[in-house]
Amino acid sequence: MLQETIEPAWVDAFQAVLARCALRPGDTVAVLSESQSRPVLPQLARLAAARLGSKVFEINLPTPFEAGRPPIRSTGASTALQQIAPVTVALAASTLVVDCTVEGLMHAPELPAILRGGARVIYVSNEHPEALARLVPGDALEPLVKEHVKRLRSARTMRVTSAAGTDLTVAMAGATCGGNWGYTTRPGTMTHWPGGLALAFPAAGTVDGTLVLAEGDVNLTFKRYIERAITLRIERDHVVQIEGAGVDAELMRSYIAAWSEDAPAARAQPDRNAYAVSHVGYGLNAAARWDSMALYDKRDFNGTELRAFAGNFLYSTGANEIAGRYTRGHFDLPLRNCTVELDGVAVVQNGKVMP
Repeated sequence: MLQETIEPAWVDAFQAVLARCALRPGDTVAVLSESQSRPVLPQLARLAAARLGSKVFEINLPTPFEAGRPPIRSTGASTALQQIAPVTVALAASTLVVDCTVEGLMHAPELPAILRGGARVIYVSNEHPEALARLVPGDALEPLVKEHVKRLRSARTMRVTSAAGTDLTVAMAGATCGGNWGYTTRPGTMTHWPGGLALAFPAAGTVDGTLVLAEGDVNLTFKRYIERAITLRIERDHVVQIEGAGVDAELMRSYIAAWSEDAPAARAQPDRNAYAVSHVGYGLNAAARWDSMALYDKRDFNGTELRAFAGNFLYSTGANEIAGRYTRGHFDLPLRNCTVELDGVAVVQNGKVMP
């Protein structure tokens, strides 16, 4: 395990990213963390913000624990704020919130109120600082992501295919599309670092086909490279069958079923939202590496880098506010060697971003 001391290069990396968030001397920066946060991340954020002349304060909250439920990973929905009104008000009144919670506020219920207050939020992914320092965004990433978001917003159909057998169709009507390049300058917006993604949250009933997780693809919830192929049959957004032999398929079947079993007993039907699509998209960050997960211990690694590496197709299951679905069960599944077409034009060809 790498050590998590304060290194000058890591403070420099945080300073570079916060500077890209257009901080000016005297701006107010709230550094948000929880009891299970990686301690070095809020420390680095505080030092970097101080270097830029900001007025910094810290909020550290207890990490909630729920007995009798499946472990929760990679949801993007921290529960640390617990709807505590004074905390939300303080964050909303800040110029910038540096979010160092474990899961992040991306899908947290308090986020809309924070953004309505005019704060901008940057979620620092729960990575070892070495990974963050490798992935400080440069000048080229923002215009690249913006161009691909425009293409997503104008598309009627996304089709994803691969030699492994993937053939998936997404009707883009009603989808909400966005992107991320690792920093934000506009009040009332959120980003995450590392960045480099173009994504769509599809409307209900718009995703059908077959998704094949081949050897070397990734299950980021488990932080595992796939060793034996898994085939997902998808009908009207929902995984209806998980095919495959071996531990990779067994783990997926077991974990995703736990969220259906966890549904309230009074509910007439099992909760199927964990089987549904959350978002689809593709990575655009040429500095991010598919092989990096092999070089870190699990506790050192959250995996945003693998969501963003250039040319991956990212399929995620779980909560999708656009389709009116909510669940804490979540899979992020970056696939290699796919072709992604928007209205018949390839934006990714066999795992390579097209110029």
